[in-house]
Amino acid sequence: MRKKNYKGRCEKRNLGKCKEVCRTYDAIQSAYADVLQASEEIAEIRCNIPLDGLSVGEYTSDFVCVKTTGDWLVRECVDRRFLTKPLTVKLLDASRTYWMSRGVTDWGLVINEE
Repeated sequence: MRKKNYKGRCEKRNLGKCKEVCRTYDAIQSAYADVLQASEEIAEIRCNIPLDGLSVGEYTSDFVCVKTTGDWLVRECVDRRFLTKPLTVKLLDASRTYWMSRGVTDWGLVINEE
């Protein structure tokens, strides 16, 4: 998850399954974008989707994808060292609740290796 108007360094990429330019902000996002692009299970990739009406502020989900079955898949990319931070836990829980309330059952985390 990122702040909605995050001003950090980004890499702009054109992915075949993404209708717009995909902006990745770290190595975890960039590597997972490649995984999604290569997956036969994924039909469409959407990057940095705003979570409208979130009580903790204006944030975006890293990847919202449509599977070939028509189901949705949501992934949040998190650096392992931030997993124990209270704000990170709060934001991830808010994201999970947001997407679960919209019928998404395949929500998960992408964490870097140590």
